[in-house]
Amino acid sequence: MNTPSPRSSSGPLRVVILGTCDTKLAELLYLRSQILSHASKASVTLIDVGGNPVSDPAISISHRDLLIKHGPSPAPDLSTLCGSQVMEIMTECATACLQYLHSTTPIHGVVALGGSSGTSLASAAMRRALPFLFPKFLVSTVASGNTASFVGETDITLMYSIVDIAGSNYILDSVLDNAAAAVVGMAKAYRRRLPPHTAPEDSQDKSIKKRMRVAITMFGVTTPGVDAVRTHLTSLSVSPTHPYAYEVFVFHATGRGGLAMERLISAGALDAVIDLTTTEIADEIIGGIMSAGPDRLTAAAKAGLPQVVSLGACEIVNFGVRDTLPPNFEKGRNIYAHNTAVTIVRTNRDEARQIGGFISGQLMKNCTRPEVVEVVMPTMGLSVLSKPGGVYADEEADAVLFNAVEHGLENSGIVVVRDGRDVNDEGFARDITERLVRLLEKGQGMEQRGQD
Repeated sequence: MNTPSPRSSSGPLRVVILGTCDTKLAELLYLRSQILSHASKASVTLIDVGGNPVSDPAISISHRDLLIKHGPSPAPDLSTLCGSQVMEIMTECATACLQYLHSTTPIHGVVALGGSSGTSLASAAMRRALPFLFPKFLVSTVASGNTASFVGETDITLMYSIVDIAGSNYILDSVLDNAAAAVVGMAKAYRRRLPPHTAPEDSQDKSIKKRMRVAITMFGVTTPGVDAVRTHLTSLSVSPTHPYAYEVFVFHATGRGGLAMERLISAGALDAVIDLTTTEIADEIIGGIMSAGPDRLTAAAKAGLPQVVSLGACEIVNFGVRDTLPPNFEKGRNIYAHNTAVTIVRTNRDEARQIGGFISGQLMKNCTRPEVVEVVMPTMGLSVLSKPGGVYADEEADAVLFNAVEHGLENSGIVVVRDGRDVNDEGFARDITERLVRLLEKGQGMEQRGQD
C-alpha cells in the first residue's frame, strides 16, 4: 500500500499566511477571510511573526509557539532586544516553520503582507525555506521600487499595495481580495501538478527514456547559438535510438539568470549544463550591472555535473542608460547602445585576462569531476557583435582571453578547445551539444561502474 506524500494532490487546499499580527492583525484577518471566500473548504494557517505576542482565535501558530518550537533554545526575551535583533530571530523562526510545514504537511501556497520590515522578513523566509515553483505571494508597500533584495533569484510574486497597509478602504480591500484570489489560484495550480501519491520504483515504465534536464545560458547576442543548441537537443530527444530525452531550461544571463541557474543546480534540479554565455563574469570583474556574483561557475563544478563552458558575450560589460555609464569608461572605450535601457562597453586586453583567469580559477578550484567538463572557445566571435568586421571585433583582446583560460586550466584534466567558428555558428552549436551528450554518457557510465 502506497503512503501519501506530504506534498500530495489529494486533500484540502492548504494556504499559509505570514504576518506581523501585532501591527497588521486586521488586514491579515481580512486577507484570511477573502482566501476562504475564494476557497471555502481551504485550510488557512496564520503564522504570527510579529515582535510582540497577540491573541486571536484565527491565529494558528502564535508568536509564543513559533519561538518555542522553531526558535533558539532557550527562547529569548524579545523585549530586551533591539528591533533588528528581533527581526533576525523572527525571520529565522519563520524560515524554520515554513521548512517544517513544507516537509511534513501538504501546504500549497504562502502569502504575506507588510511594509518594508514585514516584506524583508517574509521574503527572506520564503527565499530560504521554499523551493522554486512553490507559490510565494507577497503584498507590499515597497513592491514598486528596487525589489532585488526581496526577490533575489527566486520566484516570489510581489503585488504593490498602492496605499499603506493600514486600516480598511476600498483600494486596500480590493488589493487584498485580488491577492487572495491570486494565491488561491496559484495554490490550486500547484496542487494539481503534484502526484496523487509516491509510486513504488518497480512500477516505473522502463521503456521510457531517461529525462535529462539541461541548462543553457543565453544573451540577446548569443540567441542564434542557443536556438541551434535547443533545436539539436529536441531532435535527439525524439530520435528512437537516442537514450535520453532532454528538457531544456534557458537562463537569461542578466545576473539574476545566472544566480537562478546556480541555485537550481545546487538544489539538484538540473543534470547538465551548456554554459554558452558567461558574460555575467565580465560584469562581476569589471563592475557592470549584470553580475551573478563571485560564485558564478561553482555549482555545476562542485556537483560534478557534465558541462560544456564557452565564452559567449564575454567581450561585453553591461550598464544602464547612457547617462549612468561610470566616468572611467568614457575615455578611449568602445561604447555601444544595445538598446534604450542598456549601454555596453567592449572589454580591453587587461580585462580579458582577468575574465579568463576568473573562469579558469573557478573551474580549477571547484571541479570535482574534471573529466566531464570541457571548455570550448569560439575564436571567430564571442557574440554577434564581435564576429570579423563587427563593432566589437578585437582579435588581440580575444586572444588574451583564450590564452588566460588555457594557461589557467593547464594540468587540470579539463579539456580546453579552440574552435575556429563564432558562438552563433550552427555547426558550433551542434558540436558543443554533441560534446555534452558524450560527457553525459561518460558520466552515466562512471556512475554505473561506481555502483557495481
